[in-house]
Amino acid sequence: MTKLSVNINKIATLRNARGGNVPDLLQVAKDIQRFGGEGITIHPRPDERHIRYQDARNLKSIVTTEYNIEGNPDRKFIDLVLEVRPTQVTLVPDAVDAITSNAGWNTVIHKDFLTEMVQEFKRNNIRTSIFVDPTLEMINGAAAIGAERIELYTEAFAHQYGLGNKNGVQPYIHSAVLANELGLGINAGHDLSLENIQFFQQSIPGLLEVSIGHALISEAIYLGLENVVNMYLQKLK
Repeated sequence: MTKLSVNINKIATLRNARGGNVPDLLQVAKDIQRFGGEGITIHPRPDERHIRYQDARNLKSIVTTEYNIEGNPDRKFIDLVLEVRPTQVTLVPDAVDAITSNAGWNTVIHKDFLTEMVQEFKRNNIRTSIFVDPTLEMINGAAAIGAERIELYTEAFAHQYGLGNKNGVQPYIHSAVLANELGLGINAGHDLSLENIQFFQQSIPGLLEVSIGHALISEAIYLGLENVVNMYLQKLK
């Protein structure tokens, strides 16, 4: 069974755009779990343009399922994770000015740095996952680092699937097979959606968790729009 962890960054983006506390990020996290979501993911960035560092602290007592904090392990991020102690930390090599994550780690070039990071989080009983592209060299590198899981960066799959090319999943299958052989748990995320999630999940052996944010929140807005418009119309009659 693959767990669904919902990334709530977009809820924070919407809140921050207007100021105040609407929508209420903490209430949304509670509701997602009440609706059956099996985890909450956040990805704070240095400029706090969506998730604020205080949000990460406040969510600690709210998340009763699995709490996953993603980000580039600079000193501020490391200190935050060690303070909050989530279930899982996912290390992502995003640049400070990146709109969204756009590449996985080179686990060979950055082996020493990532090994140090993984050991630090393990000492604090925080499960570590490394964001990687679906290449065998990077999977082997993640195992050598001592990571407990990998998160497969799925943008390339989603793009190819949208073009009708289902063979775009093949590198992910090969990566998953190797990861299973190496004892690495497998997560996945980026551009997974209602359109492609079932095919991906059924194709990937041993897929433990998917982290979905942008598509899920966008789909929720659209699928709920008719209901809310009609609720307003009823109030105005």
